[in-house]
Amino acid sequence: MSQSSGINAGFGAIDDGRLPAREYPQLRSDNIHLDGSKRGLGRGLMVAGAIGVAAGLTAAFFHVGGATWAQGVAAYHIATMSVLAICLGALFFVLVFQLLNAGWTGTVRRQFENVMSFLPYAFLLIIPTLLVEMKAPGNLFRWMDPLTHSDILLQEKASFFFFPLSIESHGGGHGFVFPAFFAIRAVLYGVVWTYLARRMWNLSVEQDRTGDRWLTAKARFTAAWGILIFALTTAFAAFDWLMSLDFRFFSTMWGIYFFAGAAFSSVALVSLILLRLKAAGKLVGAVTEEHFHDLGKLMFAFTVFWTYIAFSQYFLIWYANIPEETTFFIYRKQGIWNAVGIFLVFGHFVAPFLILMSRIPKKNPKIMTVMAVWAVLVHVVDIFWLVRPMVYASSEDGGPGPASFIVDIIIIIAVLLGFAGYLISKVSSGPLIAKNDPRMEEALEHRNYV
Repeated sequence: MSQSSGINAGFGAIDDGRLPAREYPQLRSDNIHLDGSKRGLGRGLMVAGAIGVAAGLTAAFFHVGGATWAQGVAAYHIATMSVLAICLGALFFVLVFQLLNAGWTGTVRRQFENVMSFLPYAFLLIIPTLLVEMKAPGNLFRWMDPLTHSDILLQEKASFFFFPLSIESHGGGHGFVFPAFFAIRAVLYGVVWTYLARRMWNLSVEQDRTGDRWLTAKARFTAAWGILIFALTTAFAAFDWLMSLDFRFFSTMWGIYFFAGAAFSSVALVSLILLRLKAAGKLVGAVTEEHFHDLGKLMFAFTVFWTYIAFSQYFLIWYANIPEETTFFIYRKQGIWNAVGIFLVFGHFVAPFLILMSRIPKKNPKIMTVMAVWAVLVHVVDIFWLVRPMVYASSEDGGPGPASFIVDIIIIIAVLLGFAGYLISKVSSGPLIAKNDPRMEEALEHRNYV
């Protein structure tokens, strides 16, 4: 080889932006790919999920077991908002990993991307709830019900929902008014999330195909402005689709509360996916206990963050003692809702905090598996606690009957099964890691020193 050809060989990657060919035993094909037969299982779960949702909503429509249609809508909203939060959390971490140039994430980022890729579909799953509420208002979003339009608190907030229309022009609320501004925002959220998710995904898989390292720079540029838009849209979606269920209630910390749960549950789900892949004999040497140690740190950090925000929100509202704010918590401190709230205190904070505080559980696959499943469960219960009481928010509605919760279980599990089916198909369809990430060497040699 001549000197010039040697120089070209050594610096070719710099000249054309492509990574030099590198062979790591951890990246052999059989170690970073799943058997394609798993896609059939994924499709089967998605079909089962669709059937389950239809069965649950049908049972609610015909009042099986004392369930009501409003309860069926609420259960579906709980499930879809839970899935949406997990996908938003995954998008957040993909943006942050690129923005911070986090080298250790090279072998785990693809699973965050797989979860993130469901985000456009998660948004579409929210739409039926909004359409049903507009067609027959008052099931959950009571501010859409014309009977509430004379409420002075709603009139003060009307522009947030109805602009440029006005509910006052309709004689105190004797006719349906289309929530124009609310609908415009919903479409905007979907457009922004879909663009960010598809942009980050396409850059990643294109780098898999071409090895072009400058695609990482493009991803970092997108993440730099994308994280700001993500923060705004996530916060306002939480205001619109969760907080506005009780239009009298108001909390400036609500968006952060929702985000904290989203981040916590997304890390848990990705950890669970990676643990199952390791159990199947994949990613040997590519994802190690050092990576699970860091994922455990993130779970620990966000359960503490969620608790900090939840307590701060509760404390400030209690201290201010403003009726339209305190009513939200007073109602949830009664009956079965109080028991759910106590469960969240111990399940969402005390247990994860005590278990994940030590480094030993973070490096134990069995304990991490249990904690990951538990984290997803308590995330769903958290959304359940926010949404489900609104079915009985008016005094004449009464309380939930024990048998009616079967409808909740059927619908929520069905939506989660469909989500799991998608992930199984997605994970099986390509490399399990971002194999041409320019920080791959750092990821493979990652060590924790704290």
